[in-house]
Amino acid sequence: MPAPDPARRSERSRLAVLRATRELVTEVGYAGLSIEAIAARAGVGKQTIYRWWRSKGAVVFDAILALSEGSEGAVTLPDTGDIEADLKVVLRATVAEFADPAFEAPIRALNLEIASDPELAAEYRKRLAAPVDEAKKARLRSAQQAGQIRADADLDLALELLYAPLYQRWLLRSAPLTPEYADALVEHVLRALRP
Repeated sequence: MPAPDPARRSERSRLAVLRATRELVTEVGYAGLSIEAIAARAGVGKQTIYRWWRSKGAVVFDAILALSEGSEGAVTLPDTGDIEADLKVVLRATVAEFADPAFEAPIRALNLEIASDPELAAEYRKRLAAPVDEAKKARLRSAQQAGQIRADADLDLALELLYAPLYQRWLLRSAPLTPEYADALVEHVLRALRP
């Protein structure tokens, strides 16, 4: 019988911790989440978690990143040649993610932690926000080249115009996020960006 593979056991434990973190933050919220509860749910010792992650926020962040593990290649946005249709698909998908408790609860928890942890905020920008923003800008650049968006449009500002209102509604729970809202947001922003 072959000897147990410690790397495999570690990977199994890592995945169990990440799954337990997502489940617990959905069930009890970020304030009710503890390293002890994660360890108990995952069937590992607290020391295992502290050896791999420096804080509760870091575990939550990796739990969110793990949702996209196994995805093929880099992040890309649809490019059908119609920037309005493509942006509506993407913003509607974002609205759907924010409505999904399995995604919404960990992201809300991560936002709480990022607000008070500059190191985690930097890690978030580097590992998640920057690659996603680059994919979004690549799609906007394609629309510029096709003449659907002004050649002098500031793409960073365009992203803020598209996503900041949606994010603010979600973060503050100030109004419902609906597919219709996503569509209206795209239409209004494109009015400002079209040649």
